[in-house]
Amino acid sequence: MAASRCRPTLRASGALRHPEVATVTNGLESAAEASERAILRQLDAFFGFIGEAAFICVGAVRRIVQGDISIRDTLSQMALIGVNSIPIVLVTTAFSGAVLALYTAQLFVAYGAGSLVGGGISLSVARELAPVLTAIVVAARAGSAIAAEIGTMKVTEQIDALRSLATSPVQYLAVPRFAALVIMLPVLTMLGMIVGSFGGYVVALANGVTSTSYLDSTRVWLDLYDVAMGLLKTVFFGAFIAVVGTQQGLAATGGAAGVGKNTMNSVVISMILIYISNFFLAYVMFGGKTPGF
Repeated sequence: MAASRCRPTLRASGALRHPEVATVTNGLESAAEASERAILRQLDAFFGFIGEAAFICVGAVRRIVQGDISIRDTLSQMALIGVNSIPIVLVTTAFSGAVLALYTAQLFVAYGAGSLVGGGISLSVARELAPVLTAIVVAARAGSAIAAEIGTMKVTEQIDALRSLATSPVQYLAVPRFAALVIMLPVLTMLGMIVGSFGGYVVALANGVTSTSYLDSTRVWLDLYDVAMGLLKTVFFGAFIAVVGTQQGLAATGGAAGVGKNTMNSVVISMILIYISNFFLAYVMFGGKTPGF
């Protein structure tokens, strides 16, 4: 009689008969909850980044339009960001144009279309290679420096000291860097266009393309609109680099490790924004335009 009374209790308790089932179920529930929390944290970080970046961008543009900008700090940043970046920009664009010519010249000459090499290279350099490569180089060099400098100020409480003196970090830190990048990136890109086309010219001549056909096709295919739109792209790229570098610097926490992490993030985010925006800008600017017309 005692055994029969105990039997239903044992049957009703699955945990007594199969404890591993309860363990697996609890593990799956914990994993699902952890994944949900991770997704929510990522969404919160994403929308927080959008809000902070928009605040910095709008604040910088508003102060520049109002003339609330330090000319001295802006010129200093133009020298640091622009002039010091010239060597690496020239080397990058020159050899990129040379590599492009190395492939296209051999292929076009083999099929009797060597007269098209100059126009194709010059158009590619003006529309894409020079703007994008210049922006990537500057994002890696200057964007990381901006994030590291402002991040160091943040973790050493210099940003708090600025606020205690009634000085806006956006006005003091973001505006000069924003203006310097927007001004200097098109200048660097123009130099990159010239050097990249020249690098392609030298390699094309070495691969059977005549100087006359190279220059003639360049005059036919490339016009002022292509150059102007390529330079206009870099205005957007410069704004992205400045805003992202400033935002990541101001968001740095956790000492040297946090500064290093946010510096890396600033370069990665800037590059992603450059490539994504480049597609849409190219589609708007060149989507329906035939080269040379």
